Formats: sequence, structure tokens, C-alpha cells
Amino acid sequence: MAWNDPDWGNKNSGGNRNVGGPPDLDELWRKVNDKLGGMFGGKGGNGGGMPSAGQAFGGMGVVAAIALLVWIGSGFYIVNAGERGVVMRFGKYVETTEPGPRWHMPFPVESAKIVNMEQVRTVEVGYRNSVKTKVLKESLMLTDDENIIDIQFAVQYTLKDPKAYLFNNRDPDASVLQSAETAIREIVGKSKMDFVINEGRAEVAAKASKLMQEILDHYQTGIIISKVTMQNAQPPEQVQASFDDAVKAGQDKERQKNEGQAYANDVIPKARGTASRLLLEAEGYKQRVETSAIGDAARFEQIVAEYNKSPAVTRDRLYLDAMQQIYSSTSKVLVDQKGGNSMLYLPLDKIIQQSAEHANAPKPVAAPEPTPSVDTSRSREAFRSRERETRP
Repeated sequence: MAWNDPDWGNKNSGGNRNVGGPPDLDELWRKVNDKLGGMFGGKGGNGGGMPSAGQAFGGMGVVAAIALLVWIGSGFYIVNAGERGVVMRFGKYVETTEPGPRWHMPFPVESAKIVNMEQVRTVEVGYRNSVKTKVLKESLMLTDDENIIDIQFAVQYTLKDPKAYLFNNRDPDASVLQSAETAIREIVGKSKMDFVINEGRAEVAAKASKLMQEILDHYQTGIIISKVTMQNAQPPEQVQASFDDAVKAGQDKERQKNEGQAYANDVIPKARGTASRLLLEAEGYKQRVETSAIGDAARFEQIVAEYNKSPAVTRDRLYLDAMQQIYSSTSKVLVDQKGGNSMLYLPLDKIIQQSAEHANAPKPVAAPEPTPSVDTSRSREAFRSRERETRP
């Protein structure tokens, strides 16, 4: 066989053509028509060549039916739990579907958008992804006492109306960011710097959440604020050192104030207790003196009555009582003049020792009764009356 034979490579031992060469398009088309015709009850092809007009039309109808089924099936969608489906017809809202398998007219007539209602979305104000990555144009704010403060906080929110979320605002997430910045600036602008940084963080976050919700409801965004978390609140870095010194001074002030208050709480009750004790002792002394005076007066009246009955006996009794009281508390030396001894011995050393022991002896706690002074005066009166009686 010559090398330039046009049938070289197209012949085999059986005499078949197109073995190893390009496929025969007419043969392929005939086989496809035969299979489609057998599936739909038609007859086979005409044994080769191009298909007839009826066969071509039948094949196109089958393809169109399959395409129609695929197009209708594209309208099925599933809404999961916690989600809502929003159906739009030519871009206009039609309905909101609940969880479950749903169907809408396929594209381009209708379309459905799935909205997750339970997803917690977060907007960061004053920073991005990390507190260290600050956005100063959002975080720097002016307080009521004309101080600049650096605040970073996060806002978490969910959806309550998918229709309002999709159609009432062009960018609802940006609306949350803008409303959060507006609310926090208003609240910080009405508060003192120390209040925002220290004890007022929770209150500032609560007020900001309430004001943000009011703003979002006014614009009908379909968003509900779930939580506002204050990440950081501090003075600007340029004055951080000075502010730390001021904070330390304030802490020292509070510490000293607490120490002073503790000392006052310790001293004042003791002083009040001492004052109360002194008042009670004075009241007791008053009652004791008044009672003693009343008793002395009653006794004096009784003595006067007895003295009027027997003056001599009463004077002697008063004299003896006075001497007994006087001599009971003094050192005494008895001298016997009738013994005839002219040599007197006075034990002065023992007398001095007894006097010293008597002076060092502990005194009784109770105050002495005022009766001895009364008895002494009465004994003096008795002596004077006796002297008047013994005078010629």
C-alpha cells in the first residue's frame, strides 16, 4: 500500500471504516434519536443519514421538558430552624416563610433570600479585631468635664424583622455602627471622666444599649440590641502617666480617709462609753449624797428629840462616839501616872513604823460616810454645853 493512499489507516481485516479515525456525526445522531424514540414509544431511526423533521422536533421537545422540570425544581428551597425565608417577585417583597421545605416561582420571576434570625452579629467601635488595633476617630470622645477619653466597646445584636432588615435600610450593619457611636458619644458627653473610667462602666453600657435601640427602632432597621460590652476606657496615651499619678493620689486619699474613719469608729464609742459611765457615777454620787443628807437630817431630828429629853446622857453619848471614831484611826500611847514611875518610855520607832504602815495601807473603794463629821460637830457642841454647865 502506498504511503499516499487516502484510505490508509481506515481499513482493517473486516473491511470496516472509521476505526481509529474521527467519529461519524451522522451515526451518533441516529443512535441518539433511536434511544430517545425508544424511551418515548417512537420508532427507531431510518437506518442512517440525517434525522427527519418529526424526529428532530421530538428530540427538542424532550430537551425542553427536561429543562422545564429543572427550572421548576430550582424553585424549591429549605428554611432551617432559626431562619426565615424572604420571597421577592421581580425584586419586590412578597412574603416571609417559616422554617421547613418551601417553593417559590423560579428565577427570574421570584427569588428567595434566607435570613438567620438567631445569629449573634457583632460590631466593634473604636477598634478592629483587637483592642490594640485602635481606630482613633471612633474611640476618642469628649467628656462633660472637658477631658478626652479613649473608649473601645463591642455591640452584639440579632434580628427581629427580616423584611425591615433587608428593605428599610441600604446597609443595616453600618447603621448599627453609626448608632452605637452616636449613642456612646452622647452619654460620655454628659458624664465625668472618672465616672466613665472607674465605677460607671456598666451604667454607661446600659444607657448606650437603650439609646441605640431607640435610634434603630426609629429608623425601622429590624435589629434588636442584645448586649453592649465595654472593652476598654482610659485616657489618651499621651497623658496616661499623669492620669496614673492622679489615680494613685486619689487612692491614697481614700486610704487615709478610711484609716481616719476607722480610728474615729474606735475612739468615739470609747469616749461615749466613758462619758456615759461618768454620768452614771455622778448620778449615783448625787443619789448617795442626797440619801445620806436626808438620813443625817432625820437622825439629827431624832437626836434633838432625845437631847431634849435627857441632855446630859445625850452629850456623854455623843462625846464617847466622837472619841471612838477619832482614836480608832490614830496611834495611841497610854501613860499610867499612878504607877509612880517618873521615867517614861515612848517607843517612837514603833509609833513611826505603825504610822507608815497605816499610811501605805490601801484605802477602801467606797467613799466614807459623812456621819463622822456630823458626830464630831455634835461632840464639840456637847463639850461646849458641858463647859457652860460646869462654870460657876
